[in-house]
Amino acid sequence: MKILKYLGFLVLAVIVGIGGLLTYLKLGLPDIAAAEDLKIEYTPERIERGRYLAHSVTVCMDCHSTRDWTRFSGPLTPGTLGQGGEYFDQKMGLPGVFVSKNITPEGIARYTDGELYRVITTGVNKEGIAMFPLMPYLYYGKMDPEDIYSIIAYVRTLAPIKNPVQSSVADFPVNFIINTIPQPAQPQKRPEKTDILAYGAYMTNASGCVECHTQVDGKGQIMKEVSFAGGREFIFPDGSVVRSANLTQDMESGIGQWTEDMFVQKFKVYADSTYQAPKVEPGGFNSMMPWTMYGHMETEDLKAIYAYLKTIAPISNKVTKFTPAASQ
Repeated sequence: MKILKYLGFLVLAVIVGIGGLLTYLKLGLPDIAAAEDLKIEYTPERIERGRYLAHSVTVCMDCHSTRDWTRFSGPLTPGTLGQGGEYFDQKMGLPGVFVSKNITPEGIARYTDGELYRVITTGVNKEGIAMFPLMPYLYYGKMDPEDIYSIIAYVRTLAPIKNPVQSSVADFPVNFIINTIPQPAQPQKRPEKTDILAYGAYMTNASGCVECHTQVDGKGQIMKEVSFAGGREFIFPDGSVVRSANLTQDMESGIGQWTEDMFVQKFKVYADSTYQAPKVEPGGFNSMMPWTMYGHMETEDLKAIYAYLKTIAPISNKVTKFTPAASQ
């Protein structure tokens, strides 16, 4: 009987311990400092820099606008810039239902500049709630504050769109784990363009290349041991699957044989003024990659990213680019 009594105490202690841990994860985290008292000067130069970043580098407009998936690469639907409301859920292999926020002035007017800086760079919103890193705040937190200020200045100029969006909801246990993900921003000064490798690393981080070009685990976190090796699956509503390319220097399955010009032109073909995204028939091959946005990145910046990718160790990972839906 004493053994049963001791076992009962042990089970009770474990339950209390787990309960305490879950309570801490839910109420004690995220442990991020309050937003700073920040007032950004919205100069024309900052706004233009922010426009460039938000459309062609950090591609904020990718997730915070409506993309037309009846056309290749899902170009932005006119009139939806920054309105949010895009769903990213379990059908896409994510641990919950995550909805992009309205980042037009209609959606962010209640935020101070300091609160916007905090949510972009740490993933903690005005109410102190942690965001799932679908928005790659872990990368944005490593950017030059001046670049983040420019993005904030630009989104403040967007046409207001009234478009209330529902809250995101993470599945168990990610709804607890999510609070452990935010971390204090680790800003760095943007390197000079003459330091091409450092600048290339900066631009690669700002573009979030590793996020889509790396497979994820069951918690939706990238597997760092196979960074840039591609193979991450993106599931379209019809059930077809597209997978990201291997960006490592593997000669067979990666981009080890690509020249700088091949890399740059892969993007620039979508920036041609005559380019029109072709229609994609239901079940046909499409791409999650926002080519028409990245295509407008400055050539110098693309070359810097290429130079940095040349330093990535080769990982053999032959990727099957596209799998049609089972019914196709």
